[in-house]
Amino acid sequence: MQIETARLLLRRWKPSDSKPFHQLNSDPEVMEFLLKPLALEESDEMIVRIESHFEQHGFGLWAVEAKETGLLLGFAGLSRPTFETQFTPCIEVGWRLARQAWGRGFATEAARAALAFGFDEAGLTEIVSFTVPANLRSIAVMERIGMTRDIAGDFEHPKVPENHHLRKHVLYRLRREEFQI
Repeated sequence: MQIETARLLLRRWKPSDSKPFHQLNSDPEVMEFLLKPLALEESDEMIVRIESHFEQHGFGLWAVEAKETGLLLGFAGLSRPTFETQFTPCIEVGWRLARQAWGRGFATEAARAALAFGFDEAGLTEIVSFTVPANLRSIAVMERIGMTRDIAGDFEHPKVPENHHLRKHVLYRLRREEFQI
């Protein structure tokens, strides 16, 4: 199962994705708002978990490939968070792109395609997204794809250590009837 947009191919993962995926997962700037850059083994384990999610749920975090060049840019898609908080269970739209892909609208394009799949194909009624307040680039994408901040839903991420500067997260939501391509 794959999704095609004007410039991107959202597809399942393949073995040749390991090296470029690790390059972006080990980039301190890409990982600035996550706990730490990933080692190769951790990055490869993430691909295994993503593929398992696809098998279990019928959707997941697609590998994002530039149609023009065939290069892996990162991932975008839908996932079920594995932690408990006031708004779980839920489906999250998320993305992570290599630095060279930033500022070109790829995250917005890929996220819109994932939302369309979630609402039209998977029959979801609501999709959320969240990040740390300092991650202004991701917050801008959330707003461009039509999501609205749920201030009452802001939370402390239970998988981030207490008193860590990345523990506080902002929550954004989008309902099917609000989604516009």
